[in-house]
Amino acid sequence: MAILFDWYENPKSPEQQGEENTLHPRLRLNGKVSTAQLRARIQKHCTLTETDVVAVLDALSRAMGEELAEGKQVHLDGIGFFRPNLVSTGPVTEKTKRKNTKVRLKGIVYRPDQLLMDEVGKVKVQRTRFSFHSSKLTDEEIDTLLTEYFTTCDFVQRKSFQLLCGMTQSTASRHLRHLCEEGKLKNVGLPKQPVYKPINGYYVVNE
Repeated sequence: MAILFDWYENPKSPEQQGEENTLHPRLRLNGKVSTAQLRARIQKHCTLTETDVVAVLDALSRAMGEELAEGKQVHLDGIGFFRPNLVSTGPVTEKTKRKNTKVRLKGIVYRPDQLLMDEVGKVKVQRTRFSFHSSKLTDEEIDTLLTEYFTTCDFVQRKSFQLLCGMTQSTASRHLRHLCEEGKLKNVGLPKQPVYKPINGYYVVNE
């Protein structure tokens, strides 16, 4: 099965206004694979029972969590490297008191092993023939789209958000205001030329 994708406009900075629009491909996920499905597939490739696989995966998760919590990089042969990533919870200067209390875990950074990349191999891609956006997206669906969007873009403008979610201009503006009120996005542009960036660790995926 080919990886489905579509083309999206790259957002423009104020300095780029008037330049020709450039595009980037973004995939449409072909569903999800659950842990139970992976357990069943793993069991078929080894002599472990499915119960054993459950125990191994649980132990692996716990062991990795313990090592990552100590600031270590974890390497799984054939899978990749994992390391913790930190972020400040607010502006910090040398004069800030109790600076250590303003640090939290942002996420886990992941870099795949070349062996895993080789297993994926050469992929087939196909542009989707159907629009999969909806003007009646749930908050969770919007968060998912933005999380994927920010893997390739540093900021989003109203027009880009409107196209991403298949909304009208007024609906897109209303949702962006709501996301700012929730503390997920922040306008770093001008009041009449807003440019939104994620804050507080929202919309972050493994790097």
